[in-house]
Amino acid sequence: MASSAHPPRRHETERADGSPVRIGALVPLTRPGWAEAGRHLLTGLELAVDEVNDAGGIGGSPLDLVVRDTAADPRQAAAAVDELSDLGVAALAGEYHSVVARTAAARADALGLPFLCSSAVIDALTEQPTRWVARLAPAQSHGWRTYADFLLGAGHSRIAVAAQPSVYWASGTRILRDHLAARGATLVELDMSARPVTAVCDALADQRATALLLLVGHPEPAVSLVRSVRRDQRLDGVLMGAPAGQPEFAEWAGELGADGAGIPFLRYLPERLGPRGARVGAALRERLGRTPSFVAFEGYDTVAVLAEVLRAHGTDRARVAGSWPHVAVEGTRGKIRFSRTPGTGVWQWAWPPVQVVDRDPAEPARFRILHTG
Repeated sequence: MASSAHPPRRHETERADGSPVRIGALVPLTRPGWAEAGRHLLTGLELAVDEVNDAGGIGGSPLDLVVRDTAADPRQAAAAVDELSDLGVAALAGEYHSVVARTAAARADALGLPFLCSSAVIDALTEQPTRWVARLAPAQSHGWRTYADFLLGAGHSRIAVAAQPSVYWASGTRILRDHLAARGATLVELDMSARPVTAVCDALADQRATALLLLVGHPEPAVSLVRSVRRDQRLDGVLMGAPAGQPEFAEWAGELGADGAGIPFLRYLPERLGPRGARVGAALRERLGRTPSFVAFEGYDTVAVLAEVLRAHGTDRARVAGSWPHVAVEGTRGKIRFSRTPGTGVWQWAWPPVQVVDRDPAEPARFRILHTG
């Protein structure tokens, strides 16, 4: 394999027949995937592709995004990776759901196909270390420890989690439990598969927890759980939280209204966007017709990184994968560089900015920054 430090040969990026340079995009666009998150991710990907092509493409060749819907289904994602590989994409981008991204990463590793994961945070994105996969989103342990620090700083020492069975939720529960226990706090686990929503309220009252974290799917049972807690007088003063970011999206506010405000969540944006971030944010807002989520910025940054890699190192897959440690790209949220981070198995941006944010109860369309990490 040629060293990724070497400049690409001219023919690697300029194609005599004018054929496009293809990137495969994995995006949840239909249920049971979180389709709104998928739309934000895809909007960011598409905006960046359009800007690359407006600036001359990749060595004069247009950049082409080949999109496949994963629908939060690991099997569908694996089939999409196989198909995209056969179509000759230079790299894969995207995916929001962690369980799906794990399957896609394993398949990309097996095929020798570079994969820049945009949004999935689960720490062990691959079972074994791989040179083929890099990630923009922070590892779950980094973000969720920041969230736990916020809870501790707000005076919460007895915290409950309502969790559904899932590798992702189990991973989050473990991170929270270990971090809180080391600081003298207690985590009470309420298994949502074993009790109805009303029983969660009873257990929460019995346990005398001062905070309840929603480690559950959206819209259900998250929406029903929020409404039940809000209407239970025994639970006045209990803080609800959603570290996975459900309240970020307009769908949450549309379903819950004022009930969905005051529920802190994690998002991966700086307190203030720089000039590039502000410009991209305005363009994303125009396309989406609403405030862009952090997921839209992740999509944009994914293509921004891949475009720089393809310009500098060509479209050979091994050279693309070999470039991860040499990336230095100014993204919308800061300088993007990749390193080997213990526990992830992939090339990781360590770290994007992390905030704990909620919707202002006085104005649910407005976000309040509560804590930064």
